[in-house]
Amino acid sequence: MSDSSKFGFSPEILSLPNQCEYDGQAFPLALEVKAGDLKQACGWIAENAGQIERQAATHGAVLLRGLPLSTPGDFDAAVAAFGLPNFTYEDSLSNAVRVVYTPRVFSANEAPPETTIFLHHEMAQTPVYPSRLFFFCQKAAEQGGETPLCRSDVLWERIEKELPGLAQNCLNKGLKYSNVMPAEADLVSGMGRSWQSTLSVGSKEGAETRLSELEYSWDWMDQDELRVTSPTLPAVRELGGGKCSFFNQLIAAFKGWKDSRNDTSKSITHGDGSPLDPSEIERVCELADEITFDLPWQDGDLALVDNYLCMHGRRSFQGTRKVLASLIAA
Repeated sequence: MSDSSKFGFSPEILSLPNQCEYDGQAFPLALEVKAGDLKQACGWIAENAGQIERQAATHGAVLLRGLPLSTPGDFDAAVAAFGLPNFTYEDSLSNAVRVVYTPRVFSANEAPPETTIFLHHEMAQTPVYPSRLFFFCQKAAEQGGETPLCRSDVLWERIEKELPGLAQNCLNKGLKYSNVMPAEADLVSGMGRSWQSTLSVGSKEGAETRLSELEYSWDWMDQDELRVTSPTLPAVRELGGGKCSFFNQLIAAFKGWKDSRNDTSKSITHGDGSPLDPSEIERVCELADEITFDLPWQDGDLALVDNYLCMHGRRSFQGTRKVLASLIAA
């Protein structure tokens, strides 16, 4: 970090309970930043943005604790200070229902508290996805509600070693994803965004045009619901330096894509249409769980997650939980 004396504080490295470590690097990296006010905090972020981004790319995620952030507007200002390209919710193909606060800030997911959001790389089930994610804890849940984080490069190394057949299929065949979108937003589902909102269209004809552009296949169903299937997408991403990450939504689709319209057994296949072996995917889920860190939120926390390197999710919770998100374009 640059000399912070002019800001009146110096960040300190925090130790988190059950924090992981890979190649001598903490996961996630946690810093306590005791800025006095929002202007001071944004000035410090602007001066250190490049280094924080590099730390996220090295560690997988960086938690900044102690910043004077309390509102969606504060979060917007902090993210803006990084000077990174914005990726709006409207431009995304996310299947999650969200509340938009500003062009840069929206709720992480409006699914009910009892719903678990399983590990995934944000929008890896689509051809267009963000490079990084910001999360802001406006209010931590009374119980639960942690954000699980998993290093996908570490997971990939374990998959290659223990499940070499699956690893080769993922490399050679990729993955396809299928889901049914409702005609109106379904607030009780973790994937209840309507097809109109998802595709930014107002008619079936517009939806078909957009899907054709994206190289999706589709079927119209009863009650104007829309079943879509993605083109073949990569399941593994090269990170450089000989490293790869298990970059996909396999775990989330296999375990979590279930509601009144969707069946997890029909949500994902290899790119050639061949089925995945459920026992192998169960083992992948177990391997991921073994290396997952649950980020324990405190009010005001800001986290930067490298979407290429690190998966995230959401634990179920009790009480009120307000965690907001902001996405960065690739």
